[in-house]
Amino acid sequence: MDGTIVGLVAFAAVIVLLGLRVPIAFALAGVATVGTFVIFAFRTGSFMPERAFTPTSSLVFSNSFDLVHSYDLSMIPLFVALGHIAYRAEITTKIYHAARVWLASIPGGVAMASVVGCGGFSAITGSSIACASTMGRICSPEMLRMGYDKRLATASVAAGGTLGSLIPPSVLFIIYGIFTETSISALFLAGIIPGILSLLGFLLVIWIWVLRDPAAAPAFTGTISGRERAEAALEAWPAVALFVIIVGGIYGGIFTATEAAAVCVSAAILIGFAQRKLTFAALWESLRETVVQTTSIFIIAAGAKIFVAFIALTGVAGEIVGFVTDANLSVLVLLIAIAIIYLVLGMFLDPIGIMVLTLPLMVPLVESYGWDLIWFGVVVIKLLEIGLITPPVGLNVFVISGVVGKEVPIDRIFSGILRFLTVDVIVLGLIMAFPILSLLIPMSM
Repeated sequence: MDGTIVGLVAFAAVIVLLGLRVPIAFALAGVATVGTFVIFAFRTGSFMPERAFTPTSSLVFSNSFDLVHSYDLSMIPLFVALGHIAYRAEITTKIYHAARVWLASIPGGVAMASVVGCGGFSAITGSSIACASTMGRICSPEMLRMGYDKRLATASVAAGGTLGSLIPPSVLFIIYGIFTETSISALFLAGIIPGILSLLGFLLVIWIWVLRDPAAAPAFTGTISGRERAEAALEAWPAVALFVIIVGGIYGGIFTATEAAAVCVSAAILIGFAQRKLTFAALWESLRETVVQTTSIFIIAAGAKIFVAFIALTGVAGEIVGFVTDANLSVLVLLIAIAIIYLVLGMFLDPIGIMVLTLPLMVPLVESYGWDLIWFGVVVIKLLEIGLITPPVGLNVFVISGVVGKEVPIDRIFSGILRFLTVDVIVLGLIMAFPILSLLIPMSM
C-alpha cells in the first residue's frame, strides 16, 4: 500500500477525531499506531498482519521511551514548577505592583501595568495559559472595580497573557526545540526582541485607546512619592534576579537552559522561605500542580513523537516538499500560506496540538527552502500566540471569561481583543520580513 496515501488518510483521521473532541494525545498515538500497522501489514503486497505486530510495537514503544528519557524534556517540569512557586512566593505579583506604582499617573496606567506584569510573569514561567489565569485573577477584577472599560480591563490581560509563549522561558519553545532538534537556549534568546516588541505594541494600543476614549480608564487622582516608587521597584528584585539568571546565564554560557531552570527553582524556593512568603504547604501544592500540568504535556508529546515517526515512515513529508518545489512558490507566498494554516488551526486547537500536528510536515519544507529553524521557530510561536486570542476558540479569552464570570460577556472581550490583534499581525510581519530581529541575540553569543 502506498505510504503517502496512508499518511494523508491519517492526517484526515486526526482532524476528524479532534473535531469529535478526542484528546489530541490519543488521536495522534492511535492513528499513528493503526497507520504503522497497516503499512507493515501490506508491505509484501498482500495483507499479512502477523508481520506487522513486532515493527509496530517497536516504533511505538521505542519513540515513547526516547522522548521520556530526553534530557531537554526535564526543562518543562522545572519551568512549570518555577512559575507556581514564584506565584505563591509573591515574586510574580511584585512585578505587577511595581509597574502599577510607576505607571499609575499615566492614562490607562493600570491596564499597562497588567501587560507589564504579564511580561514579567512570562519571564519566569513558560505557560501563556498560566500567565493569563494568574494575572487575570489579580488585574481584571481590580480594573473593573476602578471603572475601566470592560473590554479594556479584560482584553489587555488576555493579550498580555500570550507573552508567555514568546518571552523566555517558553514551554512551546522547548517542545519545538525537541521535535526539530534545534538549540533550546538559542530559541529562548531568539524570543527576547520579538517578545519585547509585542509588549511595547500592547502598551501602545492601550495608550491610543485611552487617548481616543478617556472614559475607558478613570483618571488617577492620588499622588505617589519617589520613595514609594523606589520601594516598589526594590520589592521586585527577586523576579529580576530570576530573569537575569535565565537569560544572562544562557547568553553568557554559564548555564544550559536546563541548568538555568534548576538553579532558578532552587533560588525561588530559598527567596520564598527567606522572605516568609512561602510555606511548606504552598510548596507542596505547587509541586502537585506541576505534576498534573507536566503529565498532560508529556502525554501529548509522547503521542506526537509516535506520530512524527509514523509520518517519516510514510514519506508524505517528502512528497509535499516535492510538490511545493515543483510549484516554484515564492518565499512570500509560502510564508503567507504557512501563516494562514496556523491562524486557521489556531481558531480551533490549542497551541501544543497545532505544533505537534504540523511540525512533521513544516520542518522538511522549511529546510528545503534553506530557512533558519531558529527564526522559523519564532514565527511559529508568534502565530500560536495569536491563536490564543483569536475567535472562536481563543483559549486566553476563555480563561479571562472564567475569571470575570457573567460581568463581561465573552463577545465583549473578543471585541476588545481586535485592537491587540492588529499589533500582533504587525509584529508578525516584522519578524517575517526581518529575521535579524530573532537571530541578533543568538548570533551574538
